[in-house]
Amino acid sequence: MSTNGDILMQFIASKTQAALDGGLGVILCVGETLEQRESNKTIDVVTTQLKAVAERTKDWSKIVVAYEPVWAIGTGKVATTEQAQEVHAEIRKWLSSTVSQEASDKTRIIYGGSVSEKNCKDLAKQSDIDGFLVGGASLKPAYLEEKLEATVAVDRR
Repeated sequence: MSTNGDILMQFIASKTQAALDGGLGVILCVGETLEQRESNKTIDVVTTQLKAVAERTKDWSKIVVAYEPVWAIGTGKVATTEQAQEVHAEIRKWLSSTVSQEASDKTRIIYGGSVSEKNCKDLAKQSDIDGFLVGGASLKPAYLEEKLEATVAVDRR
């Protein structure tokens, strides 16, 4: 029996494939609720979301994966740098074992959970965080200044 979550994941997977078939690139957002995080189900939830897309899509060259913990969107709550890096590393590992090593190496995995001027510099230093999906913070001059400094620091690595 299908659950609402299964139906939603299949809907997102079909829309992802339709966008790719139409020549568009896709930012595929994945993430867990606070209840799922507190129940230690984050990785299972995220990989299940990715699996729905992988069942329909073989070419990941036009997909950017955005890890967006649902509990952090617009709440001011943020994953710690370590939590974000852990999930990004697990996504990369999943891509390697389930899709291909090439997909793991080339797919950009970005973070979108309440990114701000306070956390972007540390997040940018993480090995598996390839960038950010930024909401309201992008309108704040302090974020832009910190992001620019973080970008310059990452580019120098």
